[in-house]
Amino acid sequence: MGVEITRFLRLVDALPDAAHEESDRYTSFSVRGRRFGYLWPRTATVGLKQTLSEQLALVAERPEVFEVQFTAGGFGWVVVHLDGIDLDELSELVLEAWRLSAPEDLLADAPTPDRLAAA
Repeated sequence: MGVEITRFLRLVDALPDAAHEESDRYTSFSVRGRRFGYLWPRTATVGLKQTLSEQLALVAERPEVFEVQFTAGGFGWVVVHLDGIDLDELSELVLEAWRLSAPEDLLADAPTPDRLAAA
């Protein structure tokens, strides 16, 4: 189990209109200017936008893999430890984070989690 950082980046790159923005300590990911994720290479963790209920469920279910990052605008951001998650589950979470930020016109052409994992 576990997903390498390079594999996570391939997931993000397979999303329509996903953009990266580098800083000294992390990389942020957005779709048409709306953030949906972060990567902290030093800790091999990612932060992903989720619904509040999904954030709470993930953290309650596996606190060794997921942490509450913050809540904002009715969304719950969750920290994911890449060494504790498999590719299929991470693909679903990345896709959901993207969907929560993507404009309506992109959603019709959204990849499935399986297609995203195969990218």
